[in-house]
Amino acid sequence: MNNFFFNGSTHSKLDDKNRFVLPQQMRYGLVENGELEFTIALGLGGSLAIYKRSDIDRIVKKFQAKQHVAKYQKFFTLFFSTLHHCTCDKLGRVVLPPVLKKAAKIQSEIVIAGVLNKIEIWPKEKYELDLESFLAGEDGNLAQMTEDAFALLDEGGDDETFVSMTSQEQEEYENV
Repeated sequence: MNNFFFNGSTHSKLDDKNRFVLPQQMRYGLVENGELEFTIALGLGGSLAIYKRSDIDRIVKKFQAKQHVAKYQKFFTLFFSTLHHCTCDKLGRVVLPPVLKKAAKIQSEIVIAGVLNKIEIWPKEKYELDLESFLAGEDGNLAQMTEDAFALLDEGGDDETFVSMTSQEQEEYENV
């Protein structure tokens, strides 16, 4: 599963117990060591994020090294006090903690979006508004954002690959 990434989106509704159904293909991507456990956290731009347990473990390890740096204290308090370790029931339902529901301003309808190594949960209204603005070019220049994002593909990746090649492989690569 080294090349696995989350993608796609779906709409869902919270039931009266603040539960939503996590799509099956996304649940499969969260399974590690035979266990379906994950963490829901505050995300960016008004969303929530679902992370694999191993990703949260890596984040915690890196943040622990900076836990006594004053400029990060407020962030650490808000981020870690709102982390919730979760799983799904047999029907694939996840309980959305009230503090996270309130923080993301979720009423009842959500969009669940796969985004690389995480799953984002958006209030449906905000997601649709952001998508419309983005596609209409109101949220910055769509062409420029696309160009900038794809330029990330050229940053360092090819150089590292090139250096690790034998001289014969490098010649073949340059000829292509």
